[in-house]
Amino acid sequence: MFIFDISNPLTLLLMLAATVLLIFLAQEVKKSVIAAVILFAYLLLLIVHVAQVATLSEEFRYMLSTLSRCVVIDFIFVFISFFSYLWVDDMETKKFGKKSFDNSLDWFWKKV
Repeated sequence: MFIFDISNPLTLLLMLAATVLLIFLAQEVKKSVIAAVILFAYLLLLIVHVAQVATLSEEFRYMLSTLSRCVVIDFIFVFISFFSYLWVDDMETKKFGKKSFDNSLDWFWKKV
């Protein structure tokens, strides 16, 4: 069974560096699509890891702890990428004068 083990420290560090660089790129060019791609990738990775946990056979039960760590790390990266998407989207709407449908997070962005 193949597992993309993101609980490995080197892989985790590389994924974090790539995420930060892509968020910085999205912030510089003010395109929320870049942050949305990151969010979609981490959601897809989360779905894959949860599906692997759900369909884990008895012979691979020793991988349950690794998969559980991967799911927790996936949630953390989804959380980070979701808020970065909201942040870049807010910057994009202000720069291009787009009207946002819901400004319920304005209080949050003013404090950041």
